[in-house]
Amino acid sequence: MTKQSIQTTDAIDAGMQDVIACDSSICLVDGAACRLLYRGYDIVELAEHSTFEEVAYLLWYGRLPGFTEFQAFLDGFTGCMKLPVETVMILRMFPHAATPMEVLRTAVSSLGHWDPDSGNTRLDACLRKAQRLTERIPMIIASHQRLRDGKEPLEPMSNNGIAFNFLYTLQGKEPDPIMVKAMDTSLILHADHELNASTFAARVTAATMTDIYSAVTSAIAALKGPLHGGANAEVMKMLDEIGTPEKAADWVLPRLNTKQKIPGFGHRVYRCEDPRATVLRKKVQEITALTGETQYYEIAQAVEKVMLSNSKVFPNVDFYSAPLYHAMGIPVELFTPIFAVSRTVGWTAHILEQWKNNRLIRPNARYTGPSLTPYANIGSRS
Repeated sequence: MTKQSIQTTDAIDAGMQDVIACDSSICLVDGAACRLLYRGYDIVELAEHSTFEEVAYLLWYGRLPGFTEFQAFLDGFTGCMKLPVETVMILRMFPHAATPMEVLRTAVSSLGHWDPDSGNTRLDACLRKAQRLTERIPMIIASHQRLRDGKEPLEPMSNNGIAFNFLYTLQGKEPDPIMVKAMDTSLILHADHELNASTFAARVTAATMTDIYSAVTSAIAALKGPLHGGANAEVMKMLDEIGTPEKAADWVLPRLNTKQKIPGFGHRVYRCEDPRATVLRKKVQEITALTGETQYYEIAQAVEKVMLSNSKVFPNVDFYSAPLYHAMGIPVELFTPIFAVSRTVGWTAHILEQWKNNRLIRPNARYTGPSLTPYANIGSRS
């Protein structure tokens, strides 16, 4: 019996569930304890006390920075936020029907052409490229959205972070500090989540020893799929369809009874509430108290109450990120691109980790086709 035929009898888990694909020191998703750690730090503590830029440093360098080195890091980090002129020219060329994720995928792929470190594979150069990607992806999203709306792109304001400048360049006004903090918190919470589909795509691509822009483009392509990056947009669609808190049970219960998935609930790893949802719930409360627009938050609360009373399925990070972004005035079509703003830090951290001890990722497949079949000339085939 051949090796291949032996492998056809082995049981496999669909979607590679519970398969260990690599060793990593970046992120721990503890599903049993409902805890998420970045380099050993609890995500809840980071969301409360840290900033997205500091978390980026943690994920890239493996530790939290001291004050002096962090200031030096920020000086270099915020200095590469402005988009190359050529990238803005490309954004102007997209058809109006192009979706933000399609534009992001193509624009990020092009960024490497104008990167001064493009061909440099040293670690310091790759870290600079990771910084540029993290700074420029939100500018691509905001600039393209303004062009779609018939407005001119805005340049970022110096001495301000990613959360501030994303909201400023998107909306054309200086954002309220409470809004900035909410966005910064959301970026922290989405920065990494172990080997999700897009991160695994980034590592598989990086393992071929291609460039960092190609690997991140692979990740964005994976994130674009509705089974990965589009969940919070589906939550917003659900909240719209329900309309009022009083109708939550009428919408949810028939779907539960027919075992349909409720957007924003359940997770492949967590067996209780996603810790990121816990933090975002509080942020939605803060933002809706600021804006006075509480409708979607009240509907979300009603849906959660029905779900917890009738199932053992808990909300995940997508459930409260949707009403949060809506309360901040962000269009639904940008919900998934915002995911990329944050997750670029995690993707690039994984790419750099992959290269430290690289081996081409090449799993086997279980063959389910026919056995050895003799070739017949075309004239004798039935």
